[in-house]
Amino acid sequence: MKAQPGLERALSFISCQLQPAGKGQVSRDEGATQRAVTISRQTGSGAHAVAERLAALLQAHTPKEAAPWTVFDRNLVEKVLVDHDLPERVGRFMPEDRISSISDTMEELFGLHPPSWVLVRKVSETILHLLELGNVIVIGRGATVISAKLEHVFHVRLTGSLQKRVQHIQEVDHLGKEAALRLIRRQDRGRQRYLKRYFKTDLDDPLLYHLVINTDLVSYDEAARIIADAVLRRS
Repeated sequence: MKAQPGLERALSFISCQLQPAGKGQVSRDEGATQRAVTISRQTGSGAHAVAERLAALLQAHTPKEAAPWTVFDRNLVEKVLVDHDLPERVGRFMPEDRISSISDTMEELFGLHPPSWVLVRKVSETILHLLELGNVIVIGRGATVISAKLEHVFHVRLTGSLQKRVQHIQEVDHLGKEAALRLIRRQDRGRQRYLKRYFKTDLDDPLLYHLVINTDLVSYDEAARIIADAVLRRS
């Protein structure tokens, strides 16, 4: 139920940013400071909660005429891809925590979806374009690696103990302890595979990030403030 407002903000951002500048729009090269953030996370470490708080903090330091700070997570990025002419049915084949490569190959052979590398390239192109535009926070999907050469992008990794992450998933997704634990393990393994297979990268490598934050010890509000302060000071 909470996804709809986020989706509306995402579509508003896309409508504003992906059109030629018109009357009343401020161009990026008219002195505006360009900023963007990527968040890599362990499942259950509070990435979306931190991202929403971070967007609000950064928006307070953004000119009113600029595009609003917008969070793109799994569902919103997939919606962007749909808007960029990928069939909507393909969306279900595009999570980071993909099933085994054998099943993936069989799906391709039976024509259920294009080759996975094509889908990953489409996702990567969309992510790169959004981060180039600025005023976005992209969660996951290798965004840190994709935008590694963009100097205005700030990279964050969120971690936490398994115990705390299980508690978070139980609260947010209304799951039992065992179901939450299975979800965390499946998604964490899937994301590791995704980064290794398509980007030859270990997402646990701390050298990929400007900041690594343990949300066991730092609240989501404090994490957002730390990131916002670092982004603003760095700019």
